[in-house]
Amino acid sequence: MKSPRYLRAAERHLVTTDPVMKRIITNHGRCTLKAGGMDLFNALVRIVVSQQISGKAANAISSKIEKRFAKTGLTPAAILQARNESLRGCGLSAGKARTIKAIAKAINVGQLDIERMPQLESEAVAEQLLPIVGIGPWSVDMLLMFVLGRPDVLPVGDFGLRSAVKRHYELKELPNADHITTLAEPWRPYRTVATWYLWRSLGPVPQSE
Repeated sequence: MKSPRYLRAAERHLVTTDPVMKRIITNHGRCTLKAGGMDLFNALVRIVVSQQISGKAANAISSKIEKRFAKTGLTPAAILQARNESLRGCGLSAGKARTIKAIAKAINVGQLDIERMPQLESEAVAEQLLPIVGIGPWSVDMLLMFVLGRPDVLPVGDFGLRSAVKRHYELKELPNADHITTLAEPWRPYRTVATWYLWRSLGPVPQSE
C-alpha cells in the first residue's frame, strides 16, 4: 500500500475551507492514509469480514481465512469450492460467508469485472457491487477509499464519521446522511481525507496504517 499523491493538496484545501478541519489537522498532523497494493478480491473479502465488527475481530478472522486458503490462495475458485462449514469455521457469520461466495460467483460468471474496476468511475464501481447480496454503500465506500484510492468519498452511513461530526461540529444528535452531505460540501474534492481526519480524531484508523 502507498500514500495517494493528493494527500498534501487535500490537507491544504481542508485547512483553508473549514476552521473545524483546520483544528483537527493541526492536532493530528499529516494524513497517513494508504491505498492500493491489494488484490481486489482479497480486499473485498476483507471488507466483508470487517462489516459491523471491531478491527481486532476482523484481523483475527482474516488471519484464519488466510491460513485456511494458504495452499490454494484466496481466489474466487477456491472460495467456490469451499464448504460453507469451512468458511464458518474461520469465524464468518452465515451471512458473510454467503456474501463472499456471491462475490466469487459474480467474478466467475463475469458479472463483476475486478480487472477493469480500477479504471471505472466510482458510480460504475457501485453499480457493479451493490446488486451483490450483503454489499451495501459502506462496503463500496471502503473499497473506493482504501483500495482504489479515490479522493472524494463520503461514507455517510459510517457510525464513526457521524459520531466525529457530532462531536466536532457540536451537534445535539447524530447527523443523518443529508446533514453530513451538506456540512461536507466545503471538503470537496477531498472528502476522503476529511473523513480520515474525523476518524483519526476518535482514535486509530487501522486500514491506513
